[in-house]
Amino acid sequence: MAFDETLAARVRDVIGEHPGLREQKMFGGLAFLIDGNMSVGVVGDELMVRVGADAYEDALELAHARPMDFTGRPMRGFVHVAQPGFRTAAALEKWVDRGVEYASSLPKKG
Repeated sequence: MAFDETLAARVRDVIGEHPGLREQKMFGGLAFLIDGNMSVGVVGDELMVRVGADAYEDALELAHARPMDFTGRPMRGFVHVAQPGFRTAAALEKWVDRGVEYASSLPKKG
């Protein structure tokens, strides 16, 4: 599945020059990793956000968010956000910040 390049550019603009930032194709899209930990990604025309297990249920309560499910079993701690949920720059920034904050809290990977 191809990913939305325009959305990827918007995510890049929000993340900016974050230390330890790396992009990697995964999950059929493009993931943004912080020190080796996935933070946010673009899959198709949707946003994928790693919120962590503790914030997972609260994230699912937000409009346009749903469990990330690639295998028939939801991945706890990850959510997909449909386009209306990040249409504005402020909404996208909130989601990206959630993912970056969580990934930055994890130990660095190799």
